[in-house]
Amino acid sequence: MSAVLDEVLARARELVGEWESEDCGVLAVKDFCRFAAALNDVDYVRRARAQEAAGGQVAAPALYLAMTMSWQDGPAEHELRPDGLAARESPCTQGLPVRQMHGGQTVSLRRTPVAGTRVTASRAVTSADRRQGRSGDFVLLGVTTRFTAPDGAELVAMDETIVVLEGP
Repeated sequence: MSAVLDEVLARARELVGEWESEDCGVLAVKDFCRFAAALNDVDYVRRARAQEAAGGQVAAPALYLAMTMSWQDGPAEHELRPDGLAARESPCTQGLPVRQMHGGQTVSLRRTPVAGTRVTASRAVTSADRRQGRSGDFVLLGVTTRFTAPDGAELVAMDETIVVLEGP
């Protein structure tokens, strides 16, 4: 048994069901197009700019909300954990010598987000379990993030599994 993983598990279990919300700001066509360009989706960029010029609503690319890692400028490199994650993306592990990796993700697209919509992301640890594998003990964290519009409508829901291993 690892005292480090025991601590991760204890912290996680205290947070299960505790939702934190973050204002993601107002969605913008420029950001949609930057996202699409990074994916080399030039057709989306062309369509979105034409819709914007015509005064029409511009829908976000399908996985825009789910794939955006942060709504802030992001931490400087020296503020990242050794595994490359920001402290915010590492629930229950602050200050502990652990490694993390994503063990999977399910994304449910509910209502298409459009430019001009203010979005809130609400996130919670939903489960924490200790497991054992060939390489030793680890903790599985379940994390859910829900993106909502001002009217409360859910735009996207994500369920993720984070694998936490004792660090080097």
